[in-house]
Amino acid sequence: MTGPVTKQSSYEAPSRKAHVMEEHTWSVEITIDEHDDKTRALARLHTRDDTKLTGVGLARKSPEDPMVPETGDELAVARALSDLAHQLLECSAQDLEQVVHEPVRVRL
Repeated sequence: MTGPVTKQSSYEAPSRKAHVMEEHTWSVEITIDEHDDKTRALARLHTRDDTKLTGVGLARKSPEDPMVPETGDELAVARALSDLAHQLLECSAQDLEQVVHEPVRVRL
């Protein structure tokens, strides 16, 4: 009795390079400014085209809050990135609507 028959394939997996159709680099520049008990962060998206999106995030320290370094920065930046993400989703929906000619809903 013989073991299972295996068929050798002449198929070769394409190289990693073949899988990458086109590679892009986008970056987000975050700037933070503070004034008294208020912190504002701006998250600017830089793409290779003319897309200009800026998310804004605000944080305010309550007088009762303990002094914790960078908490205001972290909250403001998180809110700015969230705002930027929602703007990008809205842009995606608008782009899709122009192609399919009907309302489109996208979710995060």
